[in-house]
Amino acid sequence: MYLCEIQNLSPLETASLEHTGFEIRTKADFELLFNTWYSRLCSYANGFLKDIDASEEVVQEVMLRIWINREELEIRSSMQSYLFRSVRNGCLNILKHINIKEEYKSFREREDSALQRSHEEEMMVTELEIKIREAIDKLPLERRKVFVMSRYDGMTYKEIADKLGISVKTVENQMGKSLKFLREELADYLPFLLLVFNFMEN
Repeated sequence: MYLCEIQNLSPLETASLEHTGFEIRTKADFELLFNTWYSRLCSYANGFLKDIDASEEVVQEVMLRIWINREELEIRSSMQSYLFRSVRNGCLNILKHINIKEEYKSFREREDSALQRSHEEEMMVTELEIKIREAIDKLPLERRKVFVMSRYDGMTYKEIADKLGISVKTVENQMGKSLKFLREELADYLPFLLLVFNFMEN
């Protein structure tokens, strides 16, 4: 229920509010305006907001502005048009702010979700790095050298062979054995390793 109901007004009083030239000079003028339009304006606002309390706040704000600015207020259209236009604008402003809040809330939820995923991925990568280092440390010394020079230093098989004084075939053989061992040692992490590190392939 709205706070005020429409009073029974005479046709002359109602007509004066629906046409141009109606002025708010006295308290009686304002009460006539308020009692005539308050409920109808609340109903109109509720069509936008679907919220009785919010609708009444919009209408009350419009009425308050009219009373405060009554001496300077110039209404070129009818009072009826002015009231409905003011209430409509007030409702649209509220809906705009609601949309902004919802968009920001949605943005924050996406950001929080992304941060959570990022944190989980960082933890996974850190754990993988430890497991990889532990697995590499289990390789025989010469085999470990070849693997590190290939996968971490980015050297070609020929460059490794020249530096270590061994054949390219030996480098290939050592890498093949290293990769086979690491695949077995890190079997639980292999899908992620292939995706992220891309060094488990020949």
